[in-house]
Amino acid sequence: MNEDSSILITGGTGSFGKAFLKEILGRYPKIRRLVVFSRDELKQVELEQSYSVSKYRGLRYFIGDVRDDSRLRRAVEGIDLLVHAAALKQVVAAENNPFEVIKTNVFGAQNVIEACLDAGVKRVVALSTDKAAAPVNLYGATKLCSDKLFTAANNIRGSRDIKFSVVRYGNVMGSRGSVIPFFMDRAKTGVLPITDTAMTRFNITLQEGVEMVMWALEHAIGGEIFVPKIPSYRITDVAEAVAPNCRHEVVGVRPGEKIHEEMITVSDSFYTVDLGRCYAILPPAGEHSVEAYCKARGGLPVPLGYAYDSGTNPDFLTVEQLRTMIAQHVGPLPKI
Repeated sequence: MNEDSSILITGGTGSFGKAFLKEILGRYPKIRRLVVFSRDELKQVELEQSYSVSKYRGLRYFIGDVRDDSRLRRAVEGIDLLVHAAALKQVVAAENNPFEVIKTNVFGAQNVIEACLDAGVKRVVALSTDKAAAPVNLYGATKLCSDKLFTAANNIRGSRDIKFSVVRYGNVMGSRGSVIPFFMDRAKTGVLPITDTAMTRFNITLQEGVEMVMWALEHAIGGEIFVPKIPSYRITDVAEAVAPNCRHEVVGVRPGEKIHEEMITVSDSFYTVDLGRCYAILPPAGEHSVEAYCKARGGLPVPLGYAYDSGTNPDFLTVEQLRTMIAQHVGPLPKI
């Protein structure tokens, strides 16, 4: 990636998209082309107030939906690198509107793949989620399907110089609908609803997610699901960090929720490589065996039966670490 690159990001006005845009323009302010593709024109107008096309000559705002194949094909003309971040991702909304989520997360993913194959795109990285590993809700199931589509796309590229890969990571600290801003809002009531006192989650900052995607764009061979090594937190520790004086009320696990999130399942262990900073889950029917991949990338196979989940993760954030990170990445802690 350099200033001569031509990049498109789907879902470009979302939390990740805005962070990715900031990073790219910070590194390459004279980049040849950077296309923000999203369906929300208001968010595009608001984003352009910070990143205007008059200042960044290569920047373009492109209204469109990944469901719309013809519009997507027009957008990817002349693009070298594509990051697919568009998705419907609210768990409860997905349970209540299942086919709408399928149309965006599954059919939209296939539209992206076919448009990239036809347009001569060189590198594609799709964003996944920990909920795609052994999914128990529709959102996770659609993202697992999307992951499979992107990794398998390498099998139909023919002689094209294109590589498809996936980056899977856990909950983004402070993202919309996540537990930290929810707790910060509810703190003023004096009561924080806890789903289950044993619940844990992975944690990653937006910047860390951006850096992982940029690393994948540079280093992917094709077909990998990259899983960064990130810390976990206990939901009770988050509550303590946000509002230590609030009472906790256990309300039970919501439909489609897990007590602990997974990113690598036991079944994945047969095809997973430890690359140091991250893991790479290889496609079972891919062109690279675990042995060949390790030789090419210098990694090591994980032990058979290995699983990477937020409950058994050896790296947990403390209450004080959470307080520091929340203040840095989310906002000031409530004063109760």
